[in-house]
Amino acid sequence: MEHDVRPWGEYFVLEDSDTHKVKRIEVNPEGRLSYQYHQKRSEVWTIVQGKGTITLNDEVNVIQSGDVIEIPQGAKHRIENRGEEVLVFIEVQLGSYFGEDDIVRIEDDYDRV
Repeated sequence: MEHDVRPWGEYFVLEDSDTHKVKRIEVNPEGRLSYQYHQKRSEVWTIVQGKGTITLNDEVNVIQSGDVIEIPQGAKHRIENRGEEVLVFIEVQLGSYFGEDDIVRIEDDYDRV
């Protein structure tokens, strides 16, 4: 199983195929992903633990365990953990390409490109 540690937490690839990719993503308390979009994939996030906020095309909403968020291809998005426990979500990617180099970062707390 592919695993990667990031400044905001970590992720595990649960499934990787030609048609989709599935990840378990864990965001540490006070961590947040970069504000980003993808040119070749859409995503569906299912929150399974914790609470926080999601920014989708500049609109901020509170999210918690049980919520499902659809992120269309090209939509700007970010998730932030504002709780005291790890925020966990399952990400299902659909599209034509699932590489990490399809992340276009608009804003990043950790100065990544």
